[in-house]
Amino acid sequence: MISASTSRRGVSAAITTVLAVTLGAGALAVPAGAAALPAVVAAEAGAQGGPLAYPAGVSSFEAVGKSGFLTKNWSGNTSRVFTWTRFADGATTVIDGSVADSTGSDVVMTGKGTTPERSLVLQLRDMADGGRTVTMDLRPLNATYVQAVSKDTILAEVTKADGSVELHLVASAGGSLTQRKVEGIPAGARSFKATPARGGSVLVHYHYASGGTSTARVAAVDLSAAKAAFTHDNAEISGNSYREYASISATHLAWVSGGKVVTVERATGVTSSFDPKAHEELGLTVGLVGSWVTYGTPDSLKGDGYGQIRPVIPYTAKSLTTGETVKLLDYVGVPLTGADGSVFVRGGTVEHGEGVYRIALGSDGRPAAELVASSGEPTKLTFLGTRFPQPFDLSSPIPLVWEMSRDNADVSLKIVHRATGRSFSKTLHLYTESAGSPYYYGPGQFGIGWSEVAGRMGLDAPNGIYDWSFTAVPHNGVGPDLKASGSFTAGRNLATQHDIDWDDDVELLARDATGTLWKLNGEYDAAGKTLAPGYAPVRIGGGWQAYDRIEVLGSVGSGPSDFVARDKTGTLWLYDVTPSAYGTKISARKQIGGGWNTYTRLTGGSDLDADGRPDLVAVDKAGALWFYKNTGNVAAPFAARKKIGTGGWTAYNQITATGNIGGAPAGDLIARDKNGVLWLYLGKGDGTFTARRQIGGGWGAYTDTLGIGDADYDGRPDLFAYGPNKTAHFYAGTGDLHRPFATRVASPALTGLPAHDHLS
Repeated sequence: MISASTSRRGVSAAITTVLAVTLGAGALAVPAGAAALPAVVAAEAGAQGGPLAYPAGVSSFEAVGKSGFLTKNWSGNTSRVFTWTRFADGATTVIDGSVADSTGSDVVMTGKGTTPERSLVLQLRDMADGGRTVTMDLRPLNATYVQAVSKDTILAEVTKADGSVELHLVASAGGSLTQRKVEGIPAGARSFKATPARGGSVLVHYHYASGGTSTARVAAVDLSAAKAAFTHDNAEISGNSYREYASISATHLAWVSGGKVVTVERATGVTSSFDPKAHEELGLTVGLVGSWVTYGTPDSLKGDGYGQIRPVIPYTAKSLTTGETVKLLDYVGVPLTGADGSVFVRGGTVEHGEGVYRIALGSDGRPAAELVASSGEPTKLTFLGTRFPQPFDLSSPIPLVWEMSRDNADVSLKIVHRATGRSFSKTLHLYTESAGSPYYYGPGQFGIGWSEVAGRMGLDAPNGIYDWSFTAVPHNGVGPDLKASGSFTAGRNLATQHDIDWDDDVELLARDATGTLWKLNGEYDAAGKTLAPGYAPVRIGGGWQAYDRIEVLGSVGSGPSDFVARDKTGTLWLYDVTPSAYGTKISARKQIGGGWNTYTRLTGGSDLDADGRPDLVAVDKAGALWFYKNTGNVAAPFAARKKIGTGGWTAYNQITATGNIGGAPAGDLIARDKNGVLWLYLGKGDGTFTARRQIGGGWGAYTDTLGIGDADYDGRPDLFAYGPNKTAHFYAGTGDLHRPFATRVASPALTGLPAHDHLS
């Protein structure tokens, strides 16, 4: 916890002094007509050479000041984590508390209640002063929090002995609390809410009973005088989060009532309103920047999660003198009052994406938006790629899946067989049907099973190249329609290297020290660009210490990946993996033959003769390389062996079948020599290879390398390498024979698992 102390001084003087320091010289005057980025923000934010980093994902925008901003994230299912990010250098400070509130300055209120109002013991943290903290216990005053207005003063609703309530300014002076009643608030007033302070004033909203009738009122409260300087009746403010639905400036008041934006000129009391025609459930948010009122539909870019279609109004500024309007953002999430007359908004634009924007008057006197912190996420609907293996197996249960940045859209999908012109078309209502749609595959993902595609095309859809295209129309109207297209090659009974579950994800086989074999379920992490753990490991069984080699091959006959195991007598056994009602099952082992202990190295998974089936290669003790063609017959899975390399292979202590990583028509092989240098052998398509070419050095750090198939769904096989202490790395295939693998990325696929003595 951040803690500090303050000196004793009078409440009125404290408020005036603190506001002057916090808001800056001249803050009590009307803002200038054209304001650049404040010097402190410009110097600090500009030091980064661009926008700061804003936390992506579920973070929410909680508070903002001159020196930084506060975000909230979730740790686990319930606890909140608040983080203050400095404009100067992007440095972050974690703040404890269950709730927080913005003051429009560098002072942040935090508490332990379920809401700010229920936080009876709260902290005021001055983040510009190293987090110096004032703690206030409101229980002795029988008070509840309304709004923090300085680094040691809050507005509070105080319940008197007779049950009546009053609005007070409560200040901490030397550890003691003093209070001062706000004058000009009628007796019987209650349910107080207030905006952050601007120009030494706050806008207070409350209800009071008069003549048996409940009346809603707003009041501009002068903090130094502790007095309501201006009131306006019949002001029922809409919204469940007050900071989003009302605002105060030196010249105007603004709020939302009945779907309309209401503004009041403070000097004259002249009231005006307009109706932007916002969606009733979403409502509106308002702010004030100089003589401009800002408004828009406060919503999440990705929707409410319940499938409701609700078009949003872009965040817009309207001049209160000329009526001119300026579009600021394509949508607004959370706006917060800035200390310098500006507004900070969590939202986005199609051009610059998601983040925090500062709305301030430009040199021409018109409001403009500047991105000050970027999450790196797109605001417009964006295509993120396909999520199915290529080539695609028409006989598998794996669906064709595409991914976008969000799913609150209708998608018109078309698939055409290039050679025959047969086509499939369908409109998928993803978001509105997300609870039960067969086409919804998780956030941002949609897909379709091949059986439905083939049924629409007529007869049995043929092998070959298919072209796909789709148009996605955002439900909320944010950004343009998304158009994407591509193609894939499809066939039947294709090799499915390391897909034992036939679910389009990578599975590894690991044997622990007790001889128990486990199936480790991996899945591609698109954000981390690596292989991550999927669901929990599955125990296959014990007794596997009888084998000195286990090798996943890909599909021997048809269906999911099969694997072979060699026992210590030299007998090779096939484990046929077949589809079942619960996914897949591993059949009882089938003996392939004896004499396999003549080989020092075995590997399988590459289709070396371009017949669509993965083959097996082996190195004997004399250093010769042998090719075992996959017959497609589980009863006799391999044809008679064929020598494809004479001598010299003893130079390698590891060989790995990788699939087609070099761009040629057949599968390839990599081999590691005793110096840790890795060599690529490109398959010619007849079971032989071209002359080797060096890939790189340093591979001796790994215990083994595995060709795992197309884990990242880009149509190119990938590599998984692991070493001592379960360290592991993912190498994405590039398709470039000169540089077949991208830079390695650490993989957590083995993290937290028991030690193993064999991985395949």
